[in-house]
Amino acid sequence: MEHSGKTAFITGAGKNIGRAIAINLASTGCNIVLNGNSDVKACEQTAAALKEMGVNVTVLMGDVGSSDEVKRMAKEAFKEFDKIDILVNNAAIRPSKPFLEMEDDDWHKVLDIDLNSAFYTCRAFAGGMIEKGWGRIINITGMNAIHGYKGRAPVSAAKHGLWGLTKSLGKELGAQGVTTNAISPGPIDTAGDAEQREHIVSMIPRVPLGRLGQPEEIAALTGFLCSNGGAFVNGQMINCNGGAET
Repeated sequence: MEHSGKTAFITGAGKNIGRAIAINLASTGCNIVLNGNSDVKACEQTAAALKEMGVNVTVLMGDVGSSDEVKRMAKEAFKEFDKIDILVNNAAIRPSKPFLEMEDDDWHKVLDIDLNSAFYTCRAFAGGMIEKGWGRIINITGMNAIHGYKGRAPVSAAKHGLWGLTKSLGKELGAQGVTTNAISPGPIDTAGDAEQREHIVSMIPRVPLGRLGQPEEIAALTGFLCSNGGAFVNGQMINCNGGAET
């Protein structure tokens, strides 16, 4: 299989898009490091499903918004696997709060998880990719990377920043065999609390295809970008949103 012997580190990997990406990459023979912050059960359930597919799996719980935590998890990952070939930065939070009601902590928490985490993980794993002359970095952004939304100033700021990081790393790492790309999902049919679900469903009228996207569709695009077929795609952000707000 195409990715036999390779290993992917996926943040926010226990469920929804992260889980779907893990399953997609495992189907190509890729070993998987699953990262989650709090939902241990979800990560363990995903790990069990992946092991049934015949790949090696490690679960590393920790806060990717913390530089020290990412360094710890990187050390643990390298104990299990000699390298990380594919990095998927999927972890994110999307709180909604009026701008003038935000405290410093509200702002910094979003920036830490939605943007700084990608800096920490890319710094931890890109060096090994360069040494091997091959690597794939996929950053999951979202429509917040294209538009600003009321009540989500830190999310939009972080996702615009993640898009900027993607473009810069595409130029800096590309000549060394490492491609960096971003995927911007539209409204995706993911589990969440009632308020989140209501918000996602309310976006369907803005999607020309008339439906929500599925996590597996984001995973399929991720798989393509990590494949030999996607090797000439670099420094790009690809919209996968059913035509919404393009």
